[in-house]
Amino acid sequence: MDPALLAVAFGIGIVVGLTGMGGGALMTPVLVLFFNIPPLTAVSSDVVASAAMKPAGSWVHWRNGTVNWTLVKLLVGSSVPAAFLGVLIAHWIGPGPEVQSFVKHALGYVLMVASAGLLARAYLRLRERAQSRDGKGSPLPKERPDVIARPIPTIIVGVVGGLMVGLTSVGSGSLIIVALMALYPTLKASQLVGTDLVQAVPLVFAAAIAHLIFGDVDWSVTWPIIIGSIPGAYIGAQLSSRVSGGIVRRALAIVLMVAGLKLVGASNTLTLAALGVALIGGTLAWGLIRRSLGFSFFIHQDKHRTDRTKEG
Repeated sequence: MDPALLAVAFGIGIVVGLTGMGGGALMTPVLVLFFNIPPLTAVSSDVVASAAMKPAGSWVHWRNGTVNWTLVKLLVGSSVPAAFLGVLIAHWIGPGPEVQSFVKHALGYVLMVASAGLLARAYLRLRERAQSRDGKGSPLPKERPDVIARPIPTIIVGVVGGLMVGLTSVGSGSLIIVALMALYPTLKASQLVGTDLVQAVPLVFAAAIAHLIFGDVDWSVTWPIIIGSIPGAYIGAQLSSRVSGGIVRRALAIVLMVAGLKLVGASNTLTLAALGVALIGGTLAWGLIRRSLGFSFFIHQDKHRTDRTKEG
């Protein structure tokens, strides 16, 4: 059993549990690029492993109540049959390399746009807080508005996400979580992750069964992914349920960016450089933006000041 693959699976499991996405978008390219696994085998093996990994993170969110069950039902009802259909299409017709390349590149650009959108949304919310604090804007609502389900768009998301999972193993988290962010911007970060993880369980199970029947599963690849990713997903889900929504959103933005770069074919050097800039430069830039709007450099400093004010 390859210890390097175990370590990678553990790390990606943490990402999946923390952000709700990244399994197929990260693991499949890693298997192909770093471990020289044939693409079809990588897709099949990753989907089957995901069927074992997703429940570990989902159970934590289920227990903590960070799941919107109305959205889960709409997504599962449409994505499960679509996922099985996607595998059948890949087996019977066989999407050529051009189709695979187009789908992965398109999804990669969508993920990077979504990453930029998350950052823009965070800035706008921070500016609204500053304006409300200075009396230049309306007071911010103390309670989040209720999330009202939009059945037709949500079902369409489920169908498209299911087909993507069946064809490429990518989409159960990457595509669907981006669509959920767009359709339901008032969902808390933890609810966004929890809902996405739970809806992905039956979706990935359906795709896994189809891949076991029609795909090319290599158990020497699948078992290390399962063994490494399950504890990682559990730890990541625990973190997602406990850390602040801002940290989860920033982690999600970074994962979206990295996954998008890999899907469009960026080199490992470029991807690592972008990750370093996002982690170090992005943290410093965000601190400077906070300071320019009258907040402290780090979030915990704001909380410390608030606690001191209450004590006084």
